[in-house]
Amino acid sequence: MSDTIHERSGHDPAHQAVLADLARLGVAVEVMACDPELADTAAFCAAYGIAPADTANTIVVADKSEPARFVACVVLATTRLDVNGSVRRRLGAKKASFASAEATRELTGMEIGGVGPFGLPADLAVWVDAAVMTRPEVTFGGGSRRWKLRAAPSVLLARPGVEVVEALAQVTN
Repeated sequence: MSDTIHERSGHDPAHQAVLADLARLGVAVEVMACDPELADTAAFCAAYGIAPADTANTIVVADKSEPARFVACVVLATTRLDVNGSVRRRLGAKKASFASAEATRELTGMEIGGVGPFGLPADLAVWVDAAVMTRPEVTFGGGSRRWKLRAAPSVLLARPGVEVVEALAQVTN
């Protein structure tokens, strides 16, 4: 990683947490700068020439209990997270929904469009749809709308608390 990347990311605590997590885990990834205006998946893929099938979204889900329980789910951009089916059942909840942008930011320190599987709180479970693991390379959020990470999906297995889950998401038409 170049000094320029370190210098530019110095003002970004969530991205710094991601880099620290990757270093602690000994995980090598490609760090890609991203225009924050293009961080949302469709815009990112179009602008940077990355196929949606090679892009993974990390989505925080909450159950509706008090206190709420949270999980981070990693799914390909070409799929739809099955919140009301497989996620709700795995949580053992009567109801589950996408966490709000505010709740996601409060829990992870990351903005929507930059949420990724690294740099998350250690006690936050991460469920990865099995389809993610079939791709040769995947692009993830880098903790900030300014950064993305690209690596083989096997890097996810270095993070404690990661579970690969069959049918966590459904293919979209």
